[in-house]
Amino acid sequence: MELSSEVLDLARELAARRGKSLEQFLADVLVKELDPVERVEVYLKLFEKYLSDAEELYKRADLVQAGEKYWGAVAALLSAIAERMGQAHYTHRDFWEIVETLVEETKNPEYSTLFSLAEKLHANFYHGFLRKESFDKHREGVLKLIEMLKELLKS
Repeated sequence: MELSSEVLDLARELAARRGKSLEQFLADVLVKELDPVERVEVYLKLFEKYLSDAEELYKRADLVQAGEKYWGAVAALLSAIAERMGQAHYTHRDFWEIVETLVEETKNPEYSTLFSLAEKLHANFYHGFLRKESFDKHREGVLKLIEMLKELLKS
């Protein structure tokens, strides 16, 4: 089966409106047909793919693309957490609501600070303003956030 260019263009446009990759957008649409446990599994698989892609792109010094993949990895983990919490996870506002809920529940404001770094990597995809040294600091924070989110998912 092949998608028409009109359908593909529409999917890309809707993904862009939500600040998501086409893959993340399609996952959001398709997982609605799954039960909650399966949804979490889908987002965890997406996380693994995005993180692996990000690390490979980082090794090749493609910082713009790597940053977007790190953002995708964080978004996928937040989506998995949101599925468990029964919260929406389709927009930047939704992600901030999830992060603020985590800050309140854990009494750890670092979630918010580190999430801001992930958003900056996402913005860098569109504007290309981060140089290597700044990118590395943002990446370091994002990797810490990823570990924190993974720990939450274990509990």
